[in-house]
Amino acid sequence: MDLLYLLVGLVVLFHLLAVVMILCGDADILLQIKSKFGKSVKSLSGQVVWITGASSGIGEELAYELARAGCRLVLSARRTKELERVKKECMLRGRVKYDNILILTLDSIDFDSHKSAVDKVLTHFKHIDVLVNNAGRAQQAVWMRTSLKVDRDVLELDVLGVLSLTKLVLPHMADRKSGHIVNVSSILGKIGAPLSGSYAGAKHAIQGWFDSLRVEMIDKNVSVTNICPGPVFSNILAVAFTENEGEELKSQMNTNENRMKTDRCAYLMGVAIANKMWEVWITNNPVLLFTYANQYMPNVTKWLLCTMGLETIQKIKQGQI
Repeated sequence: MDLLYLLVGLVVLFHLLAVVMILCGDADILLQIKSKFGKSVKSLSGQVVWITGASSGIGEELAYELARAGCRLVLSARRTKELERVKKECMLRGRVKYDNILILTLDSIDFDSHKSAVDKVLTHFKHIDVLVNNAGRAQQAVWMRTSLKVDRDVLELDVLGVLSLTKLVLPHMADRKSGHIVNVSSILGKIGAPLSGSYAGAKHAIQGWFDSLRVEMIDKNVSVTNICPGPVFSNILAVAFTENEGEELKSQMNTNENRMKTDRCAYLMGVAIANKMWEVWITNNPVLLFTYANQYMPNVTKWLLCTMGLETIQKIKQGQI
């Protein structure tokens, strides 16, 4: 009987600890544990990491985090001058020599250019240890008014661009029996949200595609990590798609919003990469709590979201709650 009481007490204590970690944390429980007791970002030292969308936001800050860890970097985006700025900053902040950072201008939807880009990386570094698919754009618009062309543009950039580059890098990793594919998804890849239908749909697609790939690549020793950030300070709203083709949202974030700092997000991403975690959630509350609720009580969460209404959910998305 005493043993039974002990077991019940341990179960209750475990659940209380889990609740505290969720309510007080800024990432899922396993990532919080790995950040304290797992492999450090410095364990990636010497690895060749290719980051797309590296000219600003999360991609830029991740480049600094990995430069400090001593990684060799490939920095890709459309804006060459911004990439050169990031490279200089990486050299100032990190332990990386000039030749260990390759600037590779890349348009994610110029699919025909992807093979030559991969060849350039392999010529320079001989191999690729980690591919971080970070390039992409968000979207804010009413679902019913969003043109089909915008839906297609979001899918081409946020999904097909990722698939195109990954399909060219994978054979190289499979032949070496070593590699790591990292996708910057979103919490909206776990929970659909109003006024972001195209973006949420694209990120849901990324989750499905790469959850499928993960199992296929086990015997090739190629890992797959899906990283799901919540609201983070970046320029993502400035260039977000709207409901109209060719239009940008041009919205700015306020410093007092409830968003995660970009460097904190990049650090947690580095921990997830170092520990080859399958899926991580990186976000402050209340979004973290909603993500857990949706994972284990999806119908209750959907009812709650519908009850809360559009205005409240928008405030949460925008870091106003």
